[in-house]
Amino acid sequence: MKWSALYGSGSRCLTVCDRAGVYARCDPPAEPFWHCLFADRRDGEQLLEHPVESIPSLLHEFRDDFYLDEQAVRAALTAPDQFNAIDKRSAFKIAFWMLRSAPFEMSVFQRRLSVHLLGEQSWISTAEDVILHKLYWDSLTRSERQVADAAGVIAVQSVSLDRAYLEKWSGELGISEKPNKLLTGEIKPKST
Repeated sequence: MKWSALYGSGSRCLTVCDRAGVYARCDPPAEPFWHCLFADRRDGEQLLEHPVESIPSLLHEFRDDFYLDEQAVRAALTAPDQFNAIDKRSAFKIAFWMLRSAPFEMSVFQRRLSVHLLGEQSWISTAEDVILHKLYWDSLTRSERQVADAAGVIAVQSVSLDRAYLEKWSGELGISEKPNKLLTGEIKPKST
């Protein structure tokens, strides 16, 4: 995999989202995918209240560099709240998740970090929220990759993790067992 192509895709994605007036929070991946949550920049801390209004601008801004299916974008306004864009230059897939009003998602949104990433000012999730999101996703559709990614984040960030936050949300999300196994080293990250 060419990381420069991946990061180029991510940087172009952030630029296009900015031109479209849409907030994108990107989680730097362990695999060639970018996971983004959308919220309208005109009301930064709020959920997209009228996301249909953003679709024409989003499609227009993505048209040159990315393949983006209008029907998929419109379908993401309801469950499963997700659509993909394909970078025409690198063929990398970028997965977009619509921000919902679920308490955990609102917490993730409020805790996001502003960083300089790929030459752009961007938002990323905290390590704790990446871990929780991956383990929650694994609880819905079993995926060794999600667990391995969470284990990798813990291996790198272990000493700085907010364990009380992880415990609170893993309990509320019904996924307490795996975070505990990861934190105690019972489940280890894959070595490559």
